[in-house]
Amino acid sequence: MTAAAANHGPTPGGARFDSPREIRAALLPEEAGEFDADYQQALRQASETLSLEDLQATLANWRRIAQMTQADPAGHRRMLEQAKRTMRTGELPEGAMDWQQFRTELGV
Repeated sequence: MTAAAANHGPTPGGARFDSPREIRAALLPEEAGEFDADYQQALRQASETLSLEDLQATLANWRRIAQMTQADPAGHRRMLEQAKRTMRTGELPEGAMDWQQFRTELGV
């Protein structure tokens, strides 16, 4: 496990997702294909560069997604659906504010 992955606190439910197989099994079915593509790309990169940094970063990222998914599968699915809707329509979710409005509220 990388230091980056280790510093994100305890995993909900105690699951560690130590292997790519465990990470993939914890994801929603609709995310498995994206995980597979990212994992395969990271493996190719590792074989070309002889470095495991990208592979470790990819697995750390997906490990966090697996942890969030397992902590609240329905909430994670709602978040994915809302993100797809926003990407498709360009409309922010109800109650959300755009970046400029957020900056204004912060006084930045």
